[in-house]
Amino acid sequence: MNIAEISKRISAIKAEDLIGENEMVKAAVLIPLILREGHWHILFEERSRHLRSQPGDICFPGGKMEATDRSPREAAIRETCEELGIRPEDLFVVGTLGRYLPSSQLIVHPYVACLQTEAFTPSAEVETLFTVPLDWLLKTEPERYAVKLQPLPEDGFPFEKIVGGKAYQWRERQIIELFYHYRDRTIWGLTARILHHFLKILRA
Repeated sequence: MNIAEISKRISAIKAEDLIGENEMVKAAVLIPLILREGHWHILFEERSRHLRSQPGDICFPGGKMEATDRSPREAAIRETCEELGIRPEDLFVVGTLGRYLPSSQLIVHPYVACLQTEAFTPSAEVETLFTVPLDWLLKTEPERYAVKLQPLPEDGFPFEKIVGGKAYQWRERQIIELFYHYRDRTIWGLTARILHHFLKILRA
């Protein structure tokens, strides 16, 4: 391979491209806004207690992109309609919040939309639905707790190939978990981090 061929391939890469993006799981969620008596509320789902993954957690409508989804936006709309039992024409997408990388294996595309109906027929994945006033959220600061992540190399890790061997000083990492408590509900995890980002945009 000569430098002209190398240059041609490199020139096709955009600065915003992510290394390894093709191998990452892609998901899309939607922050649903509902207007009630002149005040905006955000709709949340409580996941079914019968689900194997995160039963009972609070979340936004959404999920993994499927091969038939032409875009993350389409995936967010499809998942929302399936989970709430509404039609695509029952919502209006305001815009995107960009891309969120909660881990090296996952990309989440959050969108914001206005719901034009409350005639919901939740799917079996949804235990209950509830709303939180946007004004309350804008005035509320979440609780913050650090979670330390300890590296644990798997059996057979080639320590002999790195400087320091088994005495290698792994760098300690941590994530900050956010908690919003509204009445008897607790919003935390990925949902709370996306919510927090959305609220920061509105305050700015």
